[in-house]
Amino acid sequence: MVIICIGGGTGSGKTTLANQIKENLPNNSCMIVPMDNYYLDRSHLSFQEREKINYDHPNAIESSLLIKHIQQLKNGMGIEMPLYDFSTHTRKREYIKILPTNVIIIEGIFALYYKDLREEADLKIYVDTESDIRFGRRLRRDLLERGRKLESVYEQYFKTVKPMHETFVEPTKRFADVIIPEGGKNERAIKVIKHYLFDVLGDEIGGGKERSN
Repeated sequence: MVIICIGGGTGSGKTTLANQIKENLPNNSCMIVPMDNYYLDRSHLSFQEREKINYDHPNAIESSLLIKHIQQLKNGMGIEMPLYDFSTHTRKREYIKILPTNVIIIEGIFALYYKDLREEADLKIYVDTESDIRFGRRLRRDLLERGRKLESVYEQYFKTVKPMHETFVEPTKRFADVIIPEGGKNERAIKVIKHYLFDVLGDEIGGGKERSN
């Protein structure tokens, strides 16, 4: 099994990169674990109180549960991955059952932040994208996919997202084995990662034969 951690700022292209890696591997050989699913459950708080929480701080993630789940997958055990509702800032009652696969990708802004998680990783990637591009992507995502209002997105970005990125996310670049500009749009980088995985896993993912696309 190969564990890949993909970190980088909000809207940098982490999810796109993870999906592109998965698409370049044989079917059922790769699973993506989004760190966003591991936001702490705040259902005991009122909605007004939940709105005031800084979700761009590392303490907003239940990292201990994520690391426990990664260790269980490495030991051949299945996990129940939580799901998160961004419109209410609460963890859903439903979960996704995940079984071990040859490649596990953990992607999120803090994927390279937690030391214990870095120690579980075989490959650490930082996606480096210019801040204006990242903000535009974040704005579009929050409006269209997460039910946010324009004013709240702007306020959150300049109040917490930007300063937290500069304090906690950007410095994790030094932990990366590979730094990739533009994430999933960088075809050459994706090809390098694909060849690395086939070299490492060999027969485990189809006798070293690459998936034809």
